[in-house]
Amino acid sequence: MDVVRVGASGLRSRPLRVFLSALGIAIGIAAMLAVVGISTSSRAELDRTLDKLGTNLLTVGPGQTFFGEESHLPEEAIGMIDRIGPVESVSATGNVDAKVYRTDQIPTAESGGIGVRAARTDLPGTVGATMASGTWLNDRTAEYPAVVLGSTAADRLGVALAGPSVQVWLGERWFTVVGVLAPVPLAAELDTAALVGWSVATSELGFDGYATTVYTRTTESSVEAVQGVLAATANPENPNEVEVSRPSDALAAKQATDEALNGLLLGLGAVALLVGGVGVANTMVISVLERRAEIGLRRSLGATRGQIRLQFLAESLLLSALGGLAGVLVGIGVTGVYSWTQEWPTVVPAWAMGGGLVATLLIGAVAGLYPAVRASRLAPTEALATP
Repeated sequence: MDVVRVGASGLRSRPLRVFLSALGIAIGIAAMLAVVGISTSSRAELDRTLDKLGTNLLTVGPGQTFFGEESHLPEEAIGMIDRIGPVESVSATGNVDAKVYRTDQIPTAESGGIGVRAARTDLPGTVGATMASGTWLNDRTAEYPAVVLGSTAADRLGVALAGPSVQVWLGERWFTVVGVLAPVPLAAELDTAALVGWSVATSELGFDGYATTVYTRTTESSVEAVQGVLAATANPENPNEVEVSRPSDALAAKQATDEALNGLLLGLGAVALLVGGVGVANTMVISVLERRAEIGLRRSLGATRGQIRLQFLAESLLLSALGGLAGVLVGIGVTGVYSWTQEWPTVVPAWAMGGGLVATLLIGAVAGLYPAVRASRLAPTEALATP
């Protein structure tokens, strides 16, 4: 306890220098903890999203023939997939060769990257889509020029709300916007699409009737088994021309990409922490030079070399601990604020907080070791003779 008191008194005599040195440690720890906390919070949000949407959605699409040409799924593919025992629901969309614009005065080349898709009326229930405005297509509106816009497509077209007076120019004619979708995490391609009924797409837009994406929702316990038979079920004659994917895997891959970037940020935080450690070492060396008379007096009064070493090592550890504690608090605060703005759960792993404090103490010990040894080697007469 006396060692801590003596060490603290040494820090109190130089408050500004102590603050600046501790700030370097705090910045490094805060950066590292914020990166870990934000990454963990993002992963928790992904897990929460997947728990809500389910990881049991599979998609089936046409691949290429043996000669590299584009293939297509048989017209019976949807019905055959629906007969698989564990399958709970099946729906589909098909690409339509048409463009959509806000008005008929916009140049043809400025399509905004919005695709037109024919959609079955049971699509929302299968992919977990919800409406941000208006209603989804039903058996009646699917036969008429009505369209539902994905969230991104609506933004690009300047459509905020659906309604009977809201129209877009689609396939050289006006379509009424009956609905706008909320973002669909497991079917992100729908966000940039204009969705029309299967019937009107066939009769008015030259749609060939072939599904380009079949969405299949199955029981959680049977995902792998169903995934293994989907290709052969969708196209028994040419199962090699069918592509089967799991949208939740794409989300997991995105998370892995984010983690790679987090590794870089952690490296930058480690560099900042190292710079903070150098600052602590510099502060302690200067402290030894400035306090040679104090060291000489203590040695003359009977303090041993070990006690001098312990005093300066305690100062270094206290200085680093102050910076580390401040860094942990700032890192938690940054994580909490960022998670709150993103509407994520705030998760800061206990190992990250504990590891941050341990790292600062190790840095403090290493940074203070040389100054402490140097102080202990000063002879009393030499130290007292220093002006």
